[in-house]
Amino acid sequence: MAERAGVVIVGAGPAGSATAIHLARAGHAVTLIDRARFPREKACSEYLSPETVRHLATLGVLDTLDAHGRTALEGTRVRAAHGASLIGRFADAGGSPFRSTGLAMPRRILDATLLDAARAAGVTVHEETTLRVLSAMGPHGRTSTLEDAAGRRHAVTARCVVGADGLRSVVARQAGLHRQGWLKRVAFVAHVEGVTGLGRVAEMHVGKAGYVGLNPLGDNIANVALVVPAALAAEARGDAAGFFHRQLETFPSVRGRVDVARTVREVMVTGPFAASSRRSTADGLLLVGDAADFFDPFTGEGVCSALAGAALAAETLDGALRANAAITTAQLAGYRHARRRAFLGKWIVERLIGYAMLSPRLFDRAVARLDRRGMADTLIGVTGDFVSPWRVVNPWFLGKMIV
Repeated sequence: MAERAGVVIVGAGPAGSATAIHLARAGHAVTLIDRARFPREKACSEYLSPETVRHLATLGVLDTLDAHGRTALEGTRVRAAHGASLIGRFADAGGSPFRSTGLAMPRRILDATLLDAARAAGVTVHEETTLRVLSAMGPHGRTSTLEDAAGRRHAVTARCVVGADGLRSVVARQAGLHRQGWLKRVAFVAHVEGVTGLGRVAEMHVGKAGYVGLNPLGDNIANVALVVPAALAAEARGDAAGFFHRQLETFPSVRGRVDVARTVREVMVTGPFAASSRRSTADGLLLVGDAADFFDPFTGEGVCSALAGAALAAETLDGALRANAAITTAQLAGYRHARRRAFLGKWIVERLIGYAMLSPRLFDRAVARLDRRGMADTLIGVTGDFVSPWRVVNPWFLGKMIV
């Protein structure tokens, strides 16, 4: 007979752990599984915006993370392929940020801290456990067949299953909700010691075929992320590290700054991006974080959207679980509507930037005008998640970027 739970969450990254924390603190029985054992490394830009910091404070983990002494980010510098550049600072962007700085934080620390908080909230955690089979909706919810590291299987029936298992979500695939978009990119991410010229801002360097992000993590170590089209990434087959190192040298503003001999964490590969879900809910099922909709890492939106989505998911699920009836798609409609209100503007900004990079001349022109006309801080405030995206997504702002 299957074990019973209120909610099963698949994936213990920021989206999964945060959803679990919110629901457990509201009094619900939550089981959280992940195929990894924590702490573990993760391919990510490891950039946390000021609004992300606010979410972490709400979850009660910010003091723990601050104690690790990582870099307080003041903003972002962008360098375009033909030489234009801008720098935007959170403190000058207007709005009401929780702090005037973000954080550069290794996922190894962030994810383990959130998982510890979930355990402390009463969540049942199973590490090194994989979802093998997800049933269709039944009278008591959905049954998940789980397998541990020793190959032992057991079943858990829950009124709702939350897919927080990332870009290649097994939950979304088994529910028939996964889809692949057109703008396919692949990321190669490493930690490198002694990257020269870094300050207290993240750096984005755009080239003719992709971009490089440099994020100062502290202790003289930087997150170095290369993002290229999937077709180009195919050349990395069998030698990801060699490809990563060769491509870095094709970016003039990065060339000579990254000593590959001082790589302290291996090159990790993730992608292709542009994955999303056809819907974020179904009967007895909800998707959150990258499983629901993936944001390109250029805007640093990933962790913030995961934590914001978790809060929205938990709010809707809390009401549905208290209704003591089968959880249907209609009961989860509030989550879909809330996601649209929260993310539509950011989604448009992210896609505008992503497609603009396909035309290096156009991107260079936009960067130059943003800098010359004093609009860079506003854009960086939007990517910092505390300035409304509609201050960028309007004819006046977009026109002044190009004309």
